[in-house]
Parts: sequence; C-alpha cells; structure tokens
Amino acid sequence: MKKIAIVTGANSGMGLATTIELAKQGFHVVMMCRNEQKGLIALKDAISQSQSSSIELIHGDLGSFESIRKFTDTFHAKFDHVDVLINNAGVVNIKREITSEGHEAQLGVNHLGHFYLTKLLLDDLKLSTQGRVIVVSSGAHKWGKIDIQDMDMSRGYNVMKGYGRSKLANLLFMHEFTKLLEGTNVTINAVHPGAVSTNIGIDRRTDFGRVLVKLLKPFFLTPTQGARTAVFLATSEELSTVSGRYFYQMKEAPMSKLAQDPHLAKGLWLWSEQQIR
Repeated sequence: MKKIAIVTGANSGMGLATTIELAKQGFHVVMMCRNEQKGLIALKDAISQSQSSSIELIHGDLGSFESIRKFTDTFHAKFDHVDVLINNAGVVNIKREITSEGHEAQLGVNHLGHFYLTKLLLDDLKLSTQGRVIVVSSGAHKWGKIDIQDMDMSRGYNVMKGYGRSKLANLLFMHEFTKLLEGTNVTINAVHPGAVSTNIGIDRRTDFGRVLVKLLKPFFLTPTQGARTAVFLATSEELSTVSGRYFYQMKEAPMSKLAQDPHLAKGLWLWSEQQIR
C-alpha cells in the first residue's frame, strides 16, 4: 500500500519539487493548492517529471478557515489516514494584507493556517504506522519576535519583521506540538531549506517582484535542492522516532533562544487555539 503525503503550496517552487520527489519514492501525493488553475498545470508537470500517476490536486487556501475545512472534508472522503504532512506553503507580503478571518496574512497563512490544518488532520496522522509532520520554517526565525498583544501587526507593519515572526511561530508551534504528541506514533520536525529561488515574495495579483527574483535566481538554490531536507525528514528510517528538532542540509541545526522559549510557545498555542474556535 502506498504511503499518503500531503504537500501544501504544491503548485510551484519547493512544494512542487517536494511533490515530485515523494512521488518518485512511491508516495501517493495530495497537492494542496490555493489557485486551482495553477494547481492543474503543476499537477501535469509533477506527473510528467515523476513518471507517477499517483498524484492528485485538492483545492485549499490556507488564508481561509472555511477553505481549510473544505480541503479536509474532501480529503476524508477519499482517504482514511495520512503518513506525511508537509507544511510548506508560505507568503511574503511587502504591504500588510489580511486573511479571510482578518489576520495579518504572513502569520495567518504561514502559521495559523497550517496550525488549523494540522489539528484537523491529527487523527489521520495517528492512523498511520508512523505519521510525520514537517514544518518548513526558515533561518529568518532568528530575527522574529512575538507580541501576543498585537498579533496582527496593526501598528508599524514591516515585511521582514512579519516574515521572521511567522517563521518563529512555526518553530514555537513545533515545540508545543511535540509535547502533545508524546506517547503517540506521530513526530514533528522543522526545516530551514536555505536560500531557495521560488515565487515567494512575488505579488499574486500584480506580479510585482518577478523581475528581481529572476535576476537573483543564479545566486540561490534550486527548488529541488531546497526540498531535499524536507524529503529526507519525510522518508528517512533513522528519523522515525526523532521529534521536535530543526534541520538544515539534512543535519540538525541550532535555533534561536526565543524559538525554544516554552512560555512563548504555550502563549502562541493558546492564542492560536482561540482563533480557530
């Protein structure tokens, strides 16, 4: 029986590369994509490059709780468990934007959307022989800070601060979730993919930023290179019982002190729980 993997943000960049690599390794991969048209193009590309027909697309927008629920409902109608969940999708917004629920979009998509999705799929992960959650964070977490009193950055929005904060939130989520998973067959680990040339940072509506990304492309890792550690975390037998760790280039890497703060992790978890009720 094929293992089942879900990859968020699978229509381009690292998400697409991860989809292709997992399909090559025999997984049945579910691509969660916000844009159905781009998702269908990516699906054809993934099937072609992997030479595997065991890939499918399910629409889901991490910036909408309703869309996340619809995604999981559709998934549950087809499958009875999840072996690997790769929380890969991410946004970078030069200007402050908000999700359907009114949250600042970088935190809302990069952290809160994945928080909700993972919670909804937890029972499915527990039904796997050995469920794995992989969180795509970033070295940007090292400049991130969390202000529970102003989680939506209504005052003084800054793209770098907002992105760093969302990546710090990824690691705090991982730490708190690790505690809740103790005694289960589910592990959770995070990854810093490195500086990868992807579409992140390009405005979805205006295409602003595409020229700059193209110019910088030769200096960055390819999406396939960036996806390597996430695929390693999803498939390595030696990591079957490893949980709560942060990896870079397939090796454990250090985190900032804030990323390991248990009080901050608990506070963020409680705030996140309140938002999804």
